[in-house]
Amino acid sequence: MMTRVILIRHGQTSWNVKKRYCGLTDLGLNAEGRRQAAKLSQRLREELIHKIYSSDRKRALQSAEIIFKGARIEKEGDLREMSFGIFEGQSFEEILRKHPLLYKKWLKRPFKVTIPGGESPMDFKKRIMRVFKKITLHNKGKTVAMVCHGGTISVILNHILKSEDFWKQIPASASLNIIEYKDSKVKIKLFNDTSHLPR
Repeated sequence: MMTRVILIRHGQTSWNVKKRYCGLTDLGLNAEGRRQAAKLSQRLREELIHKIYSSDRKRALQSAEIIFKGARIEKEGDLREMSFGIFEGQSFEEILRKHPLLYKKWLKRPFKVTIPGGESPMDFKKRIMRVFKKITLHNKGKTVAMVCHGGTISVILNHILKSEDFWKQIPASASLNIIEYKDSKVKIKLFNDTSHLPR
């Protein structure tokens, strides 16, 4: 009996283009993000997916609605991105200018350093793994999709890999990531696959 989890990062937003950190800010997709989601929909049209979950942020929900048009989508608030505190809405350059020491420290150890006003990395990891385990346990032997965020997916993949390389495991917008569970073994079948997107 195999359980398959399809992890999908939402399509592009205006803040992705401007390299601004977007945690709890409720942005929708831009035109390119909608096109990306439509391409992913075509890619997944032959997949039998038993249940679809989405973060409750607009960028994830809009992606899910385009990818799985007409399907029932279950909103799951705990799949949200991390709250970036004082970094929220700021570009990489702006943060480096305003908070150089803190930013460099956080970039080096994102699982250890808490951004002022933001969610602690430990709380973020606990939240994500709690909801991920709940969803997978409730859907044993099935294929489920989760439409969520880069940080969310990175936490899950790092947990499976027993790693703490947060930045390396953040996938691209509208990418496909597949995890398979069989006979108590777990395998990352696909990571950061964007072959469905135009070059």
